[in-house]
Amino acid sequence: MNLVVMKFGGTSVEDAAAIDRTAKIVAGRVAAGKSPVVVVSAMAKVTDQLLRAAASAAQGDRTGALAISSRLRSRHRDTTAELVKNPADCAELTTWIDQKFDSLDEVLRGLAAILELTPRISDLIVSYGERLSSRMVAAAFRERGIDAAHVDARQVIITDSQYQKAVPQDQLIEIRAAEKLRPLAAEGKVPVMGGFIGSNEAGITTTLGRGGSDFTGALVGGALAAEAIEIWTDVDGIMTTDPRVCPDALRVKVISFEEAAELAYFGAKVLHPATILPAVKKNIPVLVLNSRNASCEGTRIISLAPHCKSPFKSIAVKKKLSIIDVVASRMLMTHGYLRQIFEVFDKHKCPVDMVSTSEVSVSLTVDSNQQLPAIAADLSTLADVKYEGKKALVCLVGEDIRGQNGIAAQVFAAIRHINVRMISQGASEINMSFMIEEDDADEAVRSLHAAFFKDPDPAIFDVEARKQLLASSS
Repeated sequence: MNLVVMKFGGTSVEDAAAIDRTAKIVAGRVAAGKSPVVVVSAMAKVTDQLLRAAASAAQGDRTGALAISSRLRSRHRDTTAELVKNPADCAELTTWIDQKFDSLDEVLRGLAAILELTPRISDLIVSYGERLSSRMVAAAFRERGIDAAHVDARQVIITDSQYQKAVPQDQLIEIRAAEKLRPLAAEGKVPVMGGFIGSNEAGITTTLGRGGSDFTGALVGGALAAEAIEIWTDVDGIMTTDPRVCPDALRVKVISFEEAAELAYFGAKVLHPATILPAVKKNIPVLVLNSRNASCEGTRIISLAPHCKSPFKSIAVKKKLSIIDVVASRMLMTHGYLRQIFEVFDKHKCPVDMVSTSEVSVSLTVDSNQQLPAIAADLSTLADVKYEGKKALVCLVGEDIRGQNGIAAQVFAAIRHINVRMISQGASEINMSFMIEEDDADEAVRSLHAAFFKDPDPAIFDVEARKQLLASSS
């Protein structure tokens, strides 16, 4: 079997027209002799609305929560009516949708009574998005001649019980994928399942965290040892930077696993950071493709990318960060000082993006969140602490950055008009990062892009698309 896992994001299943495009893409893979396994997100914006309904119910606003649920019910029913023209099939699916929303409404009523939104209940509520979309997409595929079979993702993606950011259990997922997915593919069927959601061994619903549908696709691809993992989104692939900031941004044709992982972690939203891990383990290529422009080749992510003549492949930005400064002259040369600092972040389960140290001070960058006052309070038992928000981390990714003479001088010459707060380069051969004010981020990216992508390597970047863009705008 030429197994290929195809993950479609929320904009690829946002309405009947998008689902119809998705069906044509999958039908094309079947016609080419591939055996697709399809993973879908919730319809666009549905997860946000489910979270809003949960928050409203937890605040005692039962009417508001149920109103959101009612609007979502109508949206799914209306989309079903557009997608499934066979009266019996449409009636069956509509009845099933009503049953799911009836059960969701019961959960919301109960939440409005107890006024406590636990992580476990939150996971249950947001899971409805993928459970509904995957069933609808499977029905739409069958209507269009694709022999699709719906699979409840919670029967395949087994996790621990860390609700809202559950950790997948790889060995159990391999066993379940062999039981639930491989036989369907062997029969010529196309399994369709939701992303983002799973369950623990007791069968209780969990989620992999926001953006986790990409992760689901990669987990399934790894478990099945697929020949490729395709991530279908609404952009042409990984770009040299955000096209909304730089309209002349280029598509990156090919990039390494390591480079893609750095970009994903440091703010490139086209890919979930954890997506690369299962692919790396099994050396499975990952393709980032555009469901609105299926003829585009997208970006191919492989273990070893060809040499690039340009110094950088892409520029990513991570905003809404804070810098925490920890200063303690009394701790100078004290054994275990750094360990004590990082134990505070471990206690609050708060990841650190960048670290800079001197003799008596440590500066760290973290996501700005409600935990900061509590983290600062714990750190203040060790040292003097202050923190500032509204910072952005700019990350330039390329191959062998450390080995390029004068590259740092070129970078900081390009942004000499912008104040830089922290710099990190020595730890990684492929990443140079620095912290600036959030308001300066877009200007910094434009300046860097203009400096380093004037003469891009056509073997790595889609130079022709830029030429066509410039020709059409002139």
